[in-house]
Amino acid sequence: MIEANLRLVVKIAKHYVTSDVNLLDLVQEGNLGLLKAAAKYDHRKNVRFSTYASWWIKQSITRALSNKRRQIRLPHRKEDMLRRIQRSYSQLGQKLMRKPTIEEVAVDVGIECGEVIDMLNISTATVSLDSGINDDTGTLHDVCEDYSYSPDAELMQNVVRDQTMQFLKRLRDRERKILLYRFAFFGGKKYTLKKISDEMGISPETVRQIEIRALKKLREQAEDLREYVHP
Repeated sequence: MIEANLRLVVKIAKHYVTSDVNLLDLVQEGNLGLLKAAAKYDHRKNVRFSTYASWWIKQSITRALSNKRRQIRLPHRKEDMLRRIQRSYSQLGQKLMRKPTIEEVAVDVGIECGEVIDMLNISTATVSLDSGINDDTGTLHDVCEDYSYSPDAELMQNVVRDQTMQFLKRLRDRERKILLYRFAFFGGKKYTLKKISDEMGISPETVRQIEIRALKKLREQAEDLREYVHP
């Protein structure tokens, strides 16, 4: 049975060939699926072996692509969806004689535009930061700035916060407390006028008036903080 269906493996494998995947590698993976199909086949189910084996061959090839093709593995369902999108791009491009739009591909595949965009984004190839550029005179790491951590920005943020806290000490206790609530100094959460009024036992309108008065005082005495604020 296995030898009689080797051509079936080749036929199925051709549908999965891309510029970065060799046909012989796909055939090899498909042959593994054919072996599994032969081991599990039950002739009493009244199903042709080629029909039964096709599913196992396709599964073996698609799982191999998911596990080995990318440095960051995608779930099988996403791999399958990505192949459908890429096939749609190719078919629509030939039919329309131009590059299809995201909307056209989404309609053809039957999914939302946002999902098409997400799938195309995660399909982007991974590039090493040690990759050479400019005739090997440098690497990608030399020209890519790391924005994930900025010591000077963090230092400036801490300085501004400390100076602001010192500046707020010039206000009355109730004015200072209301501004700290309103501008998320307590646990990073901004309080509403109603919540502040419940905390302090005064009306929301009173909270609003005190906030306006406190901000006015700060504007009149804000020279000490102007050097930290960008124009």
